[in-house]
Amino acid sequence: MVCFCFLVDQERQVRRSKPAAGICSRCGGGASVADMKTATRFCHVPFYWKYWKAIICTFCGATLRTYP
Repeated sequence: MVCFCFLVDQERQVRRSKPAAGICSRCGGGASVADMKTATRFCHVPFYWKYWKAIICTFCGATLRTYP
């Protein structure tokens, strides 16, 4: 019997951020505009990167809005 295990995961990183006007609708914390990086990895080796912008909460870390 042969068993294959594929270890695929995604890791999100905030590259840089700056304060934005507004508050989080979930916790009431402040918001910030962030440049995000998503790395998709197979067996801990990254093979796909995506860069995008998002408005995130500075307190709870929730993603409030995304931009391509």
